[in-house]
Amino acid sequence: MTGTLIFFAIIVAIVFWGVGIYNRLVNLRNRVRNAFAQIDVQLTRRYDLIPNLVEAVKGYMAHERETLEAVIAARNTAVSSLDAAKADPANGDAIKKLGASEGALTGMLSKLFALSEAYPDLKANQNMMQFQEELASTENKVAFSRQAFNDSVLGYNNAAESFPSNFIAGFFSFELASFLEIDVEEKRDAPDVSFT
Repeated sequence: MTGTLIFFAIIVAIVFWGVGIYNRLVNLRNRVRNAFAQIDVQLTRRYDLIPNLVEAVKGYMAHERETLEAVIAARNTAVSSLDAAKADPANGDAIKKLGASEGALTGMLSKLFALSEAYPDLKANQNMMQFQEELASTENKVAFSRQAFNDSVLGYNNAAESFPSNFIAGFFSFELASFLEIDVEEKRDAPDVSFT
């Protein structure tokens, strides 16, 4: 009789232990989704600013039409990537595509701002200065939100890969999440320095 009670007590303890691990994984996965929602808010704000920026620049940079169209195309690609990632923030491919499209958009915006330096009237334009300031502020918020997202992903992935919770994660198909990394080619290329 005592052996049967001990056996059932062990079974109940294992069930509660498994439920605890499962609930912890669900909690961490939801934190990843919540952190991505914060990125979504900031990126959507950024995307909403870009058409207004392009309109403000159009009159000054009429013959830079190709650059303006490239900025809009990069923005549209980024919006599509954000929509795909929003559907499932734990989808590694969607997060990687979002990072790549964000890097391309940042590169195009950098090119646009570099070209605007050649137009003194545009540089002094209040709207242009306001858009640059708002975009810079939004970029900072995106960076902060991305860091929070990546921290959440790290916590979730650590829990899903650690022993013994990896058994529960595997049994209930908890997929690992991917970090959001935004690479801009201009930042990766090291400048050539010559002291001759």
